[in-house]
Amino acid sequence: MAILYLGMKSFGRARGKGGSRATSGAAYRAGERIRDERSGAVYDHRRRQDVMYKEIVLPARLAAAGPALDWARNRSVLWNAAEIAERSANARVAREFTIALPHELAPERRTVLARRFAQEISDRYGSAVDVAIHAPRGDPRNFHAHLFTTTREITPQGLGPKTTLELSGTERHRRGLARWAEELTSIRERWVTLANEALREAHIEARITPPSRAEALQRASEPRLPLAIYHMERRGVHSFVADRIRERHRAARADLQRVQQISFSQAAPRGAREASTLRSEDLASESARKWAADRRAGRWGPEKSLEEVGHESARQWLAYRQALLREGRHDPSQPESARKGTEYHQSGQGTGVGRSHDEPVRENVHGHGHGHDFDLGL
Repeated sequence: MAILYLGMKSFGRARGKGGSRATSGAAYRAGERIRDERSGAVYDHRRRQDVMYKEIVLPARLAAAGPALDWARNRSVLWNAAEIAERSANARVAREFTIALPHELAPERRTVLARRFAQEISDRYGSAVDVAIHAPRGDPRNFHAHLFTTTREITPQGLGPKTTLELSGTERHRRGLARWAEELTSIRERWVTLANEALREAHIEARITPPSRAEALQRASEPRLPLAIYHMERRGVHSFVADRIRERHRAARADLQRVQQISFSQAAPRGAREASTLRSEDLASESARKWAADRRAGRWGPEKSLEEVGHESARQWLAYRQALLREGRHDPSQPESARKGTEYHQSGQGTGVGRSHDEPVRENVHGHGHGHDFDLGL
């Protein structure tokens, strides 16, 4: 069976102490020497022997521009331009897709497949895609490609506005675009389709099959092991460190499930306490059913769209604030409200069983932070 993997990583200046430089990432993946014009640092990776293919792919709609796009075909010029274009201290300067290429394919077919996917990414977002195919270092099946993309659109005059993949959720909604998670799912599905088409054209029976929901949940429930230990177990070597990691992971999950059940039981109304043993999917389904029944019965007034409900809520809130001001009372949107909210949470009443104040907040799945890896459900 062909290996299925598609991961994504963003490169930004907020990562760690000095951030991640697009010039450094591009030089490493292509096995070249690039000088960063902003810092003066030189990144030289010409000794790499595993770079099988490299190319900068540009949007097909700009093919008529010809020599005007020569600057974007020069790897050093392109990625220095990407660094210079971002002025913010925490800007995202590049994005990378890493794909596992089917080892069953011949080298030339793997190259065509990687380039085809890169062209679709470039056409979809108007970005430059720096493709580098690497040979396996350990597992002989691990042929893979790095698609290093600009976060801004390419134009004959230089880098343009941010691509739609970099827009916030609010801006995507305003433009009528799909949610970020749905966008990534679409990219994953397109990669699976292209890879299976390449296997079929090569008359190879193997196919890439996305994991079922049960398999995805099982994979998400497993702990991540250090790379060295992972390879040890792949070679059949038993690791006591891996045993301890899995034991701690199981204990942590059991504690979390117990706390979540206790929290729900305490928060639920008296008549709903017995439902605390239900799965979250069952509870969500039951809530949706009751909501639909109430609306059909007219308990919530006439049918309204989400936009209408939002406007109505805003009008009611504005009227409430104006009434408070007429009565000489404090506006609840003023700092005093924030102070009271902070005191409430610090008193322990508002923290519940959630994270402590010293615990860092994890990045969400939308990945709007910088320098975080995402395995897109594969």
